[in-house]
Amino acid sequence: MKYKHVQHLYWRAGFGLTPKQTETLSKLDKTTVVKNLCIESKQFTPLLVDTSELEGINPQIIFKNPKKRKSFFDKSIEKVKALNYEWIERLAHPNELLREKMTLFWANHFVCFDKNIFHVQQFNNTLREHALGDFRDFVKAISKEAAMIKYLNLKQNKKQEPNENFARELLELFTLGMGHYKEEDIQESARAFTGYDFEFNGEFRLKTKQHDYGFKTFFGRMGRYNGDDIIDMILEQEQCARFISEKIYRYFVNDKINSEHIELMVNQFYPNYNIDELMYFVFTSDWFYNEINIGTKIKSPIEYLVGIQQIVPFQFKIPHDVLKVQKLLGQVLLYPPNVSGWKGGQNWIDNNTIMLRLKLPSVFLSNAYISTHEKGDFSDSFKREFKKRGIKNKVFDTIPEWDIFNRYFKEISFDNMSENLLLCPINEGTNQYLNDLSRISKSDFCVQLMSLPEYQMC
Repeated sequence: MKYKHVQHLYWRAGFGLTPKQTETLSKLDKTTVVKNLCIESKQFTPLLVDTSELEGINPQIIFKNPKKRKSFFDKSIEKVKALNYEWIERLAHPNELLREKMTLFWANHFVCFDKNIFHVQQFNNTLREHALGDFRDFVKAISKEAAMIKYLNLKQNKKQEPNENFARELLELFTLGMGHYKEEDIQESARAFTGYDFEFNGEFRLKTKQHDYGFKTFFGRMGRYNGDDIIDMILEQEQCARFISEKIYRYFVNDKINSEHIELMVNQFYPNYNIDELMYFVFTSDWFYNEINIGTKIKSPIEYLVGIQQIVPFQFKIPHDVLKVQKLLGQVLLYPPNVSGWKGGQNWIDNNTIMLRLKLPSVFLSNAYISTHEKGDFSDSFKREFKKRGIKNKVFDTIPEWDIFNRYFKEISFDNMSENLLLCPINEGTNQYLNDLSRISKSDFCVQLMSLPEYQMC
């Protein structure tokens, strides 16, 4: 397998590789590399934080007492933040790489927000458990999640007064996309999800007295449908496989859709809806490795942050800084902007975030210092941006593990460092800039490479 193709695969299916890992994998054929990648992600390891101080409480007492309720949610929110830290740590050191990358993908598909750590943690692990499984089972599981039931108002969806919020998003955002259903389909399917509720521990419960057991007409067919029936009928539509395939293509392949590739994916995905088999098909397809797809994707803030840690592992001395950085870059895990999630693509970059991105490697790894032959007002503008955003200290207190980096790059020349860190072509101006830089220290040169606009791409 070509060296560059290994890098491409592991940036899309993960967060980059060390030179040694890339070299080892490049000696294998493509099928073997992808097969091993999938096999390594077969296992499901839940992501958990310590919630012992919140366990064993009586919800009847907690939620009838305003002070105790506030105390519970204050503690719960801190635990949600802790889950955020643990998720970033898991992404930086994954045992099931593809499963974790897919969990990140699905978190921006089945978008949900909640403040109850028990329900947030359960929802996050449902995403992780089903990330490479049967999409049909996945959708059904999501519909019964406590966090989703709250987020899309299923608790208010009752026989006497149906709430259409979940049904609408199920069709529009989760399965078919706009224009592939009628308003009547939303209204009728909402009736099928009436009575959905949950126990305090997050376990699903159907309130039978609130559920509508009557006949519903959905997609022109009549029956006493429940929620699972509706999901089965939706997935009978080939459009569902096409909608998911297009979304996966934009995330893992290219923002610009290739209709021929999509049809090949649909033929693979429909009607069995096996996510693992679909991803294997994508990653073993020759077109996935076309030059037009390599180095053309703007890294999401999380990909960018975790990707740096793959090359130079570092720790924040103040854990809260992990959240602070995510907020600055525009993507905080577990805190989506709205039900549609993050738009991604070119939306990751604006005049503020590109300036922050170019400076952050030096902030994380060399105390906000980049050695160059020319000095401008870039650092001053960076300070102003931090001040404008209410960040008092411009330097995050981190502990870079340069010893690990030095082991990674011991046998790598300065010229080959560019090949290992940058996937997209370097223009003439950037080449000239790199040639003018001092090459005494590989660590300095690494920071310089990470501070280039080209490093924003994968």
